[in-house]
Amino acid sequence: MDIEISRATIKDVEQLATLFNEYRIFYKQLSDVLRAQQFLADRIQLEQSIIFKAIKPESSKMIAFTQLYPIFSSVSMKKAFILNDLYVIESDRGQGVAELLLDRAKTYALENGAKGLELSTACDNAIAQRLYERNGYEKDETYFHYYLTL
Repeated sequence: MDIEISRATIKDVEQLATLFNEYRIFYKQLSDVLRAQQFLADRIQLEQSIIFKAIKPESSKMIAFTQLYPIFSSVSMKKAFILNDLYVIESDRGQGVAELLLDRAKTYALENGAKGLELSTACDNAIAQRLYERNGYEKDETYFHYYLTL
């Protein structure tokens, strides 16, 4: 499969928002393409996230994306990234596209002197868990993670 991975720009927002909306629906959120477009445009314009897209060159069709958010570790005094989103359209799953995006995210983190990449997935998303573990991610057995919903 011939796939091009590159960083998304503001010109990609409309096509990216469609995938982002599908991703959110996968996580049981209501469809809202307009808000998805605005959210992604804000992240790109304000340089608050890094988004990599996967394109099929023969059709120029975007089939996948991943989004990284920069964070910092006080203990190590280094940058890290949260790999917050990874989505491949259903018809193109199982063909290595997710691995290409994970590799690009890892390369970007290394190029930017990051300590590492952090991610989370739903407890029942066994397919994603296998993907991450196959690509070197380790399940955190040291720390409990908590979240305060506001």
